[in-house]
Amino acid sequence: MKMTIYKSLEQRKEQGHKSFAVLIDPDKINTSILDELIELSINAKVDYLLVGGSLVISNHLDECVQHIKRNCDIPVILFPGSPSQISKYADGLLYLSLISGRNPELLIGQHVVSAPFVKQSGLELLATGYMVIDGGAPTTVSYISNASPIPADKNEIAMCTAMAGEMLGMRLIYMDAGSGAKRPITESMIKIVADHIEVPLIVGGGITTPEKAYLNCKAGADIIVVGNAIEKDASLIKEMSAAIHSVPVKI
Repeated sequence: MKMTIYKSLEQRKEQGHKSFAVLIDPDKINTSILDELIELSINAKVDYLLVGGSLVISNHLDECVQHIKRNCDIPVILFPGSPSQISKYADGLLYLSLISGRNPELLIGQHVVSAPFVKQSGLELLATGYMVIDGGAPTTVSYISNASPIPADKNEIAMCTAMAGEMLGMRLIYMDAGSGAKRPITESMIKIVADHIEVPLIVGGGITTPEKAYLNCKAGADIIVVGNAIEKDASLIKEMSAAIHSVPVKI
């Protein structure tokens, strides 16, 4: 099994380099918007493109991924809301287990059903402990998952959840406040989680300014994911990328 994406994430973390991932929801774009996002991402030196969403009700996931692959060399990683959101044309798949909830279907149930199809896809699989953090507003992921998010002020719960995920073999931890969160994850929560795990830490949800992206990286996030803010203003890609990549490397 190829490990090229994970090795790049691991290597960037070891070297202290922060990464920027733009989240593209196939339901919310057309070809012209996608072309603009690709061009902006290339020029801004975006590290990864995440493709997916909580629902993906359209049927052009393959088309979207193929279009990206034809027009740029940025690695494409699927961020699926369900096992049906798989495209063999991508480079990798965040194989998400909702470790912050208590819904067995999203912890392991759906994975059992989808395992043969996922394996057949040939995608690089990135076992990811997915943690939903309360962002101050109901989100699609919390509704679909039927699971309560971790309270925004319960840093110790987040820390212990991330530690458990890592000890269970998760190769990434993804803390997400959800699309359109009213408040992003606090730096204090990011810091305590980052201080207690060794695997790369992904943070997303409610990050609307370059300053917030920068502070999240300073707190310990290794990869910043931005989607909703860029859907509203694609020009933010350049500023976000510059802020994230300007975080001083710790020696």
